[in-house]
Amino acid sequence: MPITDLLERNHKLYGDEVALVELNPLIKDARRKTWKEYDLVQQTSATPYRREITWSVFDEKANRVANMLLSRGVKKGDRVAILMFNCLEWLPIYFGILKAGAIAVPFNFRFDANEIKYCANLAEIQVLIFGPEFIGRIESIEEELSRGRLLIYVGDGCPTFAESYRELVADCSSSAPLVRLEEEDDATIYFSSGTTGFPKAILHNHESLTQAAQMEQKHHETTRDDVFLCIPPLYHTGAKFHWMGSLCAGSRAVLLTGTTPEIILEAVSNEKATLMFLLVPWAQAILDALDRGEMKIEDYELDQWRLMHIGAQPVPSSLISHWKDYFPNHQYDTNYGLSESAGPGCVHLGLENVHKVGAIGIPGYRWKCKIVDENGVEVQQGDVGELCVKGPGLMTCYYNDPEATEATLKDGWLFTGDMAMQDEDGFYFLVDRKKDVIISGGENIYPVQIENFLAAHPKIKDVAVIGLPDKRLGEITGAIIAVKEGMECTEEEINDFCKQLPRYKRPKQIIFAEVPRNATGKIEKPALRKRYGAERLVEQQNMA
Repeated sequence: MPITDLLERNHKLYGDEVALVELNPLIKDARRKTWKEYDLVQQTSATPYRREITWSVFDEKANRVANMLLSRGVKKGDRVAILMFNCLEWLPIYFGILKAGAIAVPFNFRFDANEIKYCANLAEIQVLIFGPEFIGRIESIEEELSRGRLLIYVGDGCPTFAESYRELVADCSSSAPLVRLEEEDDATIYFSSGTTGFPKAILHNHESLTQAAQMEQKHHETTRDDVFLCIPPLYHTGAKFHWMGSLCAGSRAVLLTGTTPEIILEAVSNEKATLMFLLVPWAQAILDALDRGEMKIEDYELDQWRLMHIGAQPVPSSLISHWKDYFPNHQYDTNYGLSESAGPGCVHLGLENVHKVGAIGIPGYRWKCKIVDENGVEVQQGDVGELCVKGPGLMTCYYNDPEATEATLKDGWLFTGDMAMQDEDGFYFLVDRKKDVIISGGENIYPVQIENFLAAHPKIKDVAVIGLPDKRLGEITGAIIAVKEGMECTEEEINDFCKQLPRYKRPKQIIFAEVPRNATGKIEKPALRKRYGAERLVEQQNMA
């Protein structure tokens, strides 16, 4: 079933019910004045930075986008990119591209001009739809970018090098276009996070997207009474495919801008949110604010909030234990996935398995897993190897990169590059990224294990463990530690705490600094290795 069928079903069954809410407490009139609507968008005067649309308006908007693209010569299989911040227009544009039979290509809004140009060429896009925040970046590469491409601007004050989205769609039909879609048809290209270099273009078909929607709805038991609070950027599979559980259930979702503890809890309270996906730093920030007494749970209406789930990175069990101190009735889930596996959930903990926090879990709905050695042979239970997954959400390929595809997809299995082990109960535990393993004096050291241990320290807000160059051992273990606000911590305190670890796992160098993370919550370890590895090389040269 094409993913667009779910939107059309919701239009027919729940047309007058609210589908999407945009909530942005961070902006004032300046930005919202540039987003005047041409049709049917409701706005409450008491909350001027909150907008909402029904399922019928959602579907009709998507149809207008589809018909506009078709009128401009976009054909089935053409690539149409989206470069926008989260807003009420984002998902209707995405679904409009799909309804036209084209391939939706979300761009990371953190891309600089060169990365935009690189990804546009890599995915061979024919159209780029962009928002006002990106005028400068697009203008700097406009001469090359616009060759053979249509540039469409969403907002007021359309630049001369682009065409106005509002004007283009104003006279387009809101009826469904006559484009036949099959689940085998190509649907979308996502880009890998690029933490190891320039990103790869990951191609998925409609079956992948529908699988993600059905899996999310099943894993988290989403019903039409639920309200999903969506905070991460929609260009990434994590946010969008978690939202697709709401699409599958026909329930309301809120697109929230802002990640401070106060903004999040106010949104849960005011919008009566029941489900939320958080990244570890956001969850930790909420706990820290509660610990410091800056917020009190009784000041918010939170009784309806039933589920908090986390993904994108290993989750310290100490964090969830502390979360349960404040929210003892919350259901909890861990989600593991990759953009190559249609986002989160190919492995998940499961709502009933909170006693196994620390594991990434068991195979998700319609997925299979195995762990193999360097020769591709399945290892014994309890041994560490590379995690492989297989299921209906696998990517079709890396677009225009057969060599990378062949190295990653083997006999229908996706080789994830993550090192894992399976315990006696069948639960999978993430050990580390294959490329992040530290080899010190011949010993394999898995940074995630040390990060999870250090995260339990009461003064540590965030931590990253990396390998640093060493003349004698090859590498030593370095820990970059961010201390909680208002606290002080010494190297001696950390070393004393680490005496509980085996000697070879103890960090040999402690660095107190902020831990950089990308938009999906992943630690930017290449940047840390580049910076602190270079500093250590200089130190060793000076000592020689």
